[in-house]
Amino acid sequence: MKLGVGLPIIDIGGEPDAIRDFAQAADVPDGLILFDGVCVLCSGWVRRVIERDRAARFRFTPIQSPYGAALAGRFGISIDSPETNAAVIGGRIYFKSDAAIAVWSCLPGWRWVRIFRLVPRAIRDGLYDVIARHRYRWFGRTEACMAPRADIASRFLTGDPTVPER
Repeated sequence: MKLGVGLPIIDIGGEPDAIRDFAQAADVPDGLILFDGVCVLCSGWVRRVIERDRAARFRFTPIQSPYGAALAGRFGISIDSPETNAAVIGGRIYFKSDAAIAVWSCLPGWRWVRIFRLVPRAIRDGLYDVIARHRYRWFGRTEACMAPRADIASRFLTGDPTVPER
């Protein structure tokens, strides 16, 4: 595995379908993080990842952008009420707590977060769901997606979904 994340293929619940099939990430740039761009908590998480990602390994797309909305629809994430972030790493799509663990474990000095994989996914995702459900009330919501600084703008993919940005 390219990143050495070592996460198992995730069980996202229910019957597997083509939208959430890992093959659906084959043409998505590796290291792409899909996030709720109007969520203060989610945007803050993205800023923290950027601060720690000295190698500029990760790229980002808000669900509210044309590219992000196309991916969200493809991955089965509600565009109007997203309840998860997603990360594409090593050709696999990670959701909820698996996405957070996968991303953080790729950052310098943060490999230790993989220990949280020992906590059953049902518990990790249960906590994730509670936070996701209340995130706007607890942390706030903005009217527009965060505007990246000029020095990191190239790491944000927002354009036409028919022309993948790589």
